Amino acid sequence: MSVKIRLAQRGKKKARTFRVVVSDSRFPRDGRIIEDIGHYDPHHEPSRVEINIDKAVHWLEEGAQPTERAKKLLEISGAWAKWRSEKGEVLSIPQAPPPKVKVRATSSESEEE
Repeated sequence: MSVKIRLAQRGKKKARTFRVVVSDSRFPRDGRIIEDIGHYDPHHEPSRVEINIDKAVHWLEEGAQPTERAKKLLEISGAWAKWRSEKGEVLSIPQAPPPKVKVRATSSESEEE
């Protein structure tokens, strides 16, 4: 059974809200769910994201795969970072590339003459 963390639509047309749910990937988007772990409302300014971090981390540990949008929402809520830190992974900090140094090839003999 492949378990996914994904968004299920709620609300009326042009005023959608979304539930962040855990469901079997074989069921339809708004079909049967295993657990409801939060909600997302993009119409507020700023967007409202409320996710139960403990439930989200539990399902990530169980092997649930988040969809691309659900992963972004987990990152915003802090559940993704908590799961990564509990997993033992060190969050890598991107480093600037080394400076490019222009090297001129000169010979010491030609300078002496």
